[in-house]
This record gives sequence, structure tokens and C-alpha cells, in this order.
Amino acid sequence: MAKHNKKRNTAFIYEVLVREIIKQTINKNKEKRDIAIGVTKKAFKKDTELRKELDLYKALMETKNLNERVAEKLVFETKRQHAQLDQKKLFKEQSNAIALINKNISKNVFNNFVPNYKNLATVAQIFGQSVNPKTKVLLETKIIQELSITLEAKEKQRHISSLVVKNFINRFNETYSDLLEEQKDLFSKYVSSFQDNGTEFKFYLNEEIGRLKEIINKSYELEEVKQDKSLKTKLKDVATILKDFSKEPINKESFLQVLKIQNLVKELQS
Repeated sequence: MAKHNKKRNTAFIYEVLVREIIKQTINKNKEKRDIAIGVTKKAFKKDTELRKELDLYKALMETKNLNERVAEKLVFETKRQHAQLDQKKLFKEQSNAIALINKNISKNVFNNFVPNYKNLATVAQIFGQSVNPKTKVLLETKIIQELSITLEAKEKQRHISSLVVKNFINRFNETYSDLLEEQKDLFSKYVSSFQDNGTEFKFYLNEEIGRLKEIINKSYELEEVKQDKSLKTKLKDVATILKDFSKEPINKESFLQVLKIQNLVKELQS
């Protein structure tokens, strides 16, 4: 089976652009936000093969609460319509979209974290021709199950997850009572991120990193820092670490680094 190429996944291209728009909106960088919006509109304009394929992805990714028979029909119909797309034209439009992103924004856009990437890859494989019949049937079955899940079942899952997370956070706060309030808040958002694919956590983390950067930048004016070259160098290293967080998804190690930096910043403030 051929390796999945994320840059040739139309829905992935769209998702990283959407997240770039959100990121630049949060950073209050209107110029970069408008450029990302312009690239998205140009690449996915109406009647392009790229837009048609994106709509087929969305039909499978965003539909829920179907009975199994209807779900099977939806999978069959989206595959049928996908087979009718002009594949050469689609490939060319994907190449143009990639070139627009690289030229007008940055190659780093493709490093934007997409929480439902695995599902996008699954859909890409059932649309493609390089997957063996057995794997394709298994992937289609997985998608049919997702399409068939009821809204009530989804809500029940979220409710159970909420209770588990709430209890875990309470136990954590009791055990680590000496943590700073901002560390507790960050940890709570981090744990909760497993419920909503990290959407709220990413927004909160972005704001917190901005706050930490601001305090570190101001700290260079402190007499203690001006007189201590070693400390100044360490602070610059910390600033670089914070800057690099925007280039890749947060993991356990980088999350712990943020907690440590929060401690450092608190010491600078005091």
C-alpha cells in the first residue's frame, strides 16, 4: 500500500489553511490572516475539482446519525462521484494550491496541527486506487460506523468523558496544591483537550504563550538581567523555545516545558 501523502489530501490542505487563518487571527496579524483567506478562496473557488473533492470529504466527515443502510449508500455515492472527477485537473489544482501556500504564506503551514488527520487519511484511502480490497472494505466499514453513530450516543460519550476529566482534574489539584494558578489552569485545559480534539486548549495555550513572551521580553530591562549575561542568554533560549511551539503540535515534553517556563516567569515577576 502506498504511503499517504498529506499534501495530496485535499481536505488536509483546506484544514491547515483554516487553522492558519485562526492562528493569525489570534496573533492579531491582519495582513497574514488576509493572505491566508485569499489563498483559501482562490484554491477552493466554486466549480474547481478541488472544491468538488472537498465537498465529498465533508459529506463523509460531517454527516452523522444515519442508519447503516443509508450510510452505506452515502459511501457508495461519494465514491461514485469521486471516480467521475477529472483526476489530472485535480492533481494540477492541488499542485497550484501547494505552490500558492509556499509562495504567499509559508511551507510551515503544512505543519499546522490537524486533529482529525487520521480520519482525513482514511477517507483519502477509500477514494484512492492504491489500497488493496481487504483494507478498503475495512476502512469503509469504519466510516460507515462513524456515519451511523447516533447523536445520543455521541452526547453520552461526551458526558461520561466530562465526568472522568472533572474527577481527574480535582484529584490533580488536590495532589499538586502547590502549583501556580496558571499552571493548574493550563493543566485543566490540557486534560480537557482530549474531549474536543484540543480546540479550546490550543486557543488557551496560544494566549498563554503570548503572555509568557511579553513578560520575558520586558524582563531584559530588569537590572538583574542586564548585569547577568548568563541569565540574559538563558532567557533568550526560553524565548526561542516559546517561538518554536507554534511550529508543531504540543506534546507531553513541550507541555511540561511550558509549566517550567510559567515558574520562571513567576520568579521574574517577583
